[in-house]
Amino acid sequence: MNSTFIQAMRRAALTFLYVFGIALFSTPALSQGDGGLVTRGAYLAKAGDCIACHSAPGGKPFAGGLPMATPMGRIYSTNITPDAKHGIGTYSEADFIRAVREGVAKDGHNLYPAMPYPSYAKVGDADMKALYAYFMRGVAPVAQPNIVSDIPWPLNMRWPLKFWNMVFLDKKPYESRPDKDASWNRGAYLVQGLGHCGACHTPRGIAFQEKASDDGGHAFLSGAAVDNWFASNLTGNTNTGLGRWSEEDLSVFLRTGANAHATAFGSMTDVINNSTQALSDVDSRAIAHYIKSLPAARAEEGPPWKPYKPNATDLKNTAGLLRRPAGHPGATIYTTYCLHCHGADGRGAAPWLAPLAGNPNVLEPNPLSLINVTLNGTRPLMIGGLQAAYPMPRYHPVLDDQQIADVLTFVRGNWNNRAPAVDAAEVTKLRKATAQP
Repeated sequence: MNSTFIQAMRRAALTFLYVFGIALFSTPALSQGDGGLVTRGAYLAKAGDCIACHSAPGGKPFAGGLPMATPMGRIYSTNITPDAKHGIGTYSEADFIRAVREGVAKDGHNLYPAMPYPSYAKVGDADMKALYAYFMRGVAPVAQPNIVSDIPWPLNMRWPLKFWNMVFLDKKPYESRPDKDASWNRGAYLVQGLGHCGACHTPRGIAFQEKASDDGGHAFLSGAAVDNWFASNLTGNTNTGLGRWSEEDLSVFLRTGANAHATAFGSMTDVINNSTQALSDVDSRAIAHYIKSLPAARAEEGPPWKPYKPNATDLKNTAGLLRRPAGHPGATIYTTYCLHCHGADGRGAAPWLAPLAGNPNVLEPNPLSLINVTLNGTRPLMIGGLQAAYPMPRYHPVLDDQQIADVLTFVRGNWNNRAPAVDAAEVTKLRKATAQP
């Protein structure tokens, strides 16, 4: 047997071991019938917006590392790729389901409830199976170590979370309500479960628990301060909620991030970019159908907003439409920096440029989002791979705290808007909180 033949056999053997060794010791290969399950899991992962939290800016998908602010310090999302060392590659389906529904990792340590497992507990068995198939067989493994949280000892101890779960975690999957139609139930399942809308839009109690997990609780989706933004009130309030929106308005917003009433900002931009625009029409309409069924959760702040109707004098000059003397500090700043996009009448050019007149985020008593978006601008919406033409610029380096307070006070008190004034001290506080390290 000559040496050339022996070398060829060795190369063949090494190739065999390499190829089949990977198959034996990495994620199991797809069986013939698993392709549809992985595809279904990919859709569900988009509905759950998993990539937004488990991917750092500029990082690889699902490799973790995104910092998230909590009252106790920053935590970092984890690697959920099928990497065996740093990710979830060694998780069985039962391990995966326990982590997603109960917030317990394979090694038994508890996950912080910043991971919305109280919502994911409502996800059905068939969807869990599809999600597991996708993360194990449809996601590329990334060998990226997880980052330890910045929470100091002893606050970083995990064992108290066992008691937190005993008190606040409801492990029952969603059960359809026979008194509601199929679209309502589908919307409720998505909103309460995979969509985990309550994780941001429901206020939290002293133990960081959501004050309501479904529409049976009065506080559900009534708006909440989170990570230096105010997640909007999604209930039926006329001024600060979605009372003036139709189901079609809301469905359009989920698909495009903008409509005649408002434009997405803050974390909601990521939700639109990575999640809701990928929903089927049936699912986006089901979500809208369910959310629009929610009654007003808060007392109305004053009479219902009505569009401002300019008189003949107003229409002849910009100052009339601005409804303030030209020398008013807020009007002066608005005229200089805001008027060219949002208009003298505050109506903008929806859906491309957000209206400020009657915008529920403008009418919201908590000015957190308005201050943040003025200071720091917005990341661009990416719809169908195309960037929205007019993202909000950042005025952090251009306007001082008093100027931002003045212009926001002007906007919140003009065109029949009746929201409280903004204090410069609020701007100063948020400027410090959102300053880049």
